Amino acid sequence: MPTPAELELQARGIPYRVFVHTGPVNSLEQAASERGQHPDQIVRSILFRLGADTFILVLAAGPDQIPWKKLRSYLGESRMTMASSEEVLAVTGYQPGAVSPFGLPQPLRILADRRVFKPDEVSLGSGERGVALILKREDLSTALGSVELLDLFGTS
Repeated sequence: MPTPAELELQARGIPYRVFVHTGPVNSLEQAASERGQHPDQIVRSILFRLGADTFILVLAAGPDQIPWKKLRSYLGESRMTMASSEEVLAVTGYQPGAVSPFGLPQPLRILADRRVFKPDEVSLGSGERGVALILKREDLSTALGSVELLDLFGTS
């Protein structure tokens, strides 16, 4: 049965492939290896809470930790936290580890690090644990539309 993320991509005519892992995934490196990808091709969707009812979704490629200071500076926020598992489920409709920027139950501000768009092909959460959606860079860009781009990992 397709996830809300797949249903949104299908409805919008965005091509994608589904990859199903045969067992538990314990690391980003393992996920990349099983998908025949490099870790920088794995796009993580991370939900942050900025205030009582304010959330943002940050898309970041690869295993590097998000530089909180740089993200807070970009957002003009002095405080933020990663959303709890309960908040992730309530806001995105997905379990942590399966979050997708597609098929969200309500509009959400989405920021994407520019490195997300460097590889020709990336994979990201499908909304179901152990299942990934694989998209070409151009198709991901089209699907995300006017997402906010930033350089989280560069020197600027």
